Amino acid sequence: MPRFIKRTSKKAGLAPGTLIHIGEKKVEAARITVIDYDKEQFQQKELETVEECFPFKEEPTVTWINIDGLHNIEIIEEIGKCFDIHPLILEDIVNTAHRPKLEDLDDYVFIVLKMLYYDKESGSVKSEQVSLILCQHCLISFQEREGDVFSLVRERIRKGKGHTRKGGVDYLAYALIDAVVDHYFIILETFGEQIEELEEALVTSPTPEILESIHHMKKEMIYLRKQVWPLREVVASLRRGEIALIRESTNIFLADVYDHTVHVIDTIESLRDVLSGMLDIYLSTVSNKMNEVMKVLTIMATIFIPLTFIAGVYGMNFKYMPELEWHWGYFGALSVMVGVGVLMVFYFKRKTWL
Repeated sequence: MPRFIKRTSKKAGLAPGTLIHIGEKKVEAARITVIDYDKEQFQQKELETVEECFPFKEEPTVTWINIDGLHNIEIIEEIGKCFDIHPLILEDIVNTAHRPKLEDLDDYVFIVLKMLYYDKESGSVKSEQVSLILCQHCLISFQEREGDVFSLVRERIRKGKGHTRKGGVDYLAYALIDAVVDHYFIILETFGEQIEELEEALVTSPTPEILESIHHMKKEMIYLRKQVWPLREVVASLRRGEIALIRESTNIFLADVYDHTVHVIDTIESLRDVLSGMLDIYLSTVSNKMNEVMKVLTIMATIFIPLTFIAGVYGMNFKYMPELEWHWGYFGALSVMVGVGVLMVFYFKRKTWL
């Protein structure tokens, strides 16, 4: 439940724009890195103080400022003052309980994404909020911790591969969003393989452990859908052509990301349907097994009803029962009981009840 609803009670009663970090503190110290580039040159360095990134605001080159660690409110405030970011936007940056969203404020665009990871130990999806501030020549990204899915983007910038060094800051924003969306496919492939294994185990031997795994998978699919679904509208808004900072040449790339996002959502829905079907199969299999058990018990009880009747009749303690004095009475009663049992079994087989 904490993954779905994060506690925001410590913000209650505070003035709008008050910076309070909502979420888990995932790093001890904040880390600031800068990548500055154009077609001809590239530089990447880690900064000691937040003031060192201020000169890049006026540079004509494309600058990517990345901040790892949202708990350091002082750094967020200094960045906000330098780049004229509205206090309410800064408040949203440090609050990691937001859904993916986009806000166009003319001078800059604010984007919230969810970067997802698969935790092998718990078998569940972990989420990290990534906030992007898209300015004229600068893109500022805010992450909860070090380590992300942007390593290939950094490599393309460093080596000058593809269109990244030739594109502007809007293309850089596209590249980051695309990296986040592409990583969703890796998570879905992992869950797809696990679901296939569950299907095989379900057919051979449905157990309570399999039922527990199915419920766990369904919960993960619900969580994935909650994190991914709003991103569809975010990318759709970016490619509409209504944002001045997004050039027309970038729209075709954003259309590709939109298609990938729709594909991810469709895959999540498909996996949810498969899991629902598996749950129905499990319940049907368990019900069929129970019916088979009840069928066997019912047949056994039916066979023993006349045998019990015969034994009950000859178990009565009346003095004048003719068969009581008969020398072969006991063996005769047993023979009748065996014959009745055999005839009933034969009858049940003929009716295909056995």
